[in-house]
Amino acid sequence: MLQAAIAGLLAGYAIAIPVGAIAVLIIHTGLSHGLRTGIAAAAGAASADLLYASIAALAGLWVTSLIGPLIGPLRVVGGAILIALGLRGLMTLRSARESINPIAAHDEARRPHHRTYLALLALTLLNPATVVYFTALTIGLPFLGGLGERLVFAVAAGFASLSWQLLLATVGAALGRGGGHRVRYWSAAIGNGVIVVLGALIAFSALGAPS
Repeated sequence: MLQAAIAGLLAGYAIAIPVGAIAVLIIHTGLSHGLRTGIAAAAGAASADLLYASIAALAGLWVTSLIGPLIGPLRVVGGAILIALGLRGLMTLRSARESINPIAAHDEARRPHHRTYLALLALTLLNPATVVYFTALTIGLPFLGGLGERLVFAVAAGFASLSWQLLLATVGAALGRGGGHRVRYWSAAIGNGVIVVLGALIAFSALGAPS
């Protein structure tokens, strides 16, 4: 069981730590809307990793064969959604800059936490390559033989993802709290711009991938 837990922790961190669109989005959420909303975003992303790790542990090979052809189209959809979110954020910042209160977008009460959670859950689930990654590990690690070891692996992977995502949300919230209005504005603008660029890279790389 201990081996399974350690392997799950390492696997969870390995898939969560690389900086990508979801990581940028979590930092941006914490910066723009505060720690509680950032925590909701972190929990949504980590829940998706936990779900995919559990699926891989229980029915990895069957699920991998099922979703394999869908990975490309889902990445295109995910990239398009990220582009839309980034552009919407930029438009909101522009409107806020022209209004009387230039930091209205930072008001945490304006963002329902459950919507943030569901949005990040859905966006992270749009990367089904995660389940392929976890499946390869559950098959390749010889000590993940029984159901108990596989479930421990999945839970540990989800915990690792959650701890990293919470760190990102905390960093974003600290940047938003520590900076002045101008710093928050430009940080949010850069964050939205990065989200648009990453979304475009994800979508175009999926479109250009061989079928």
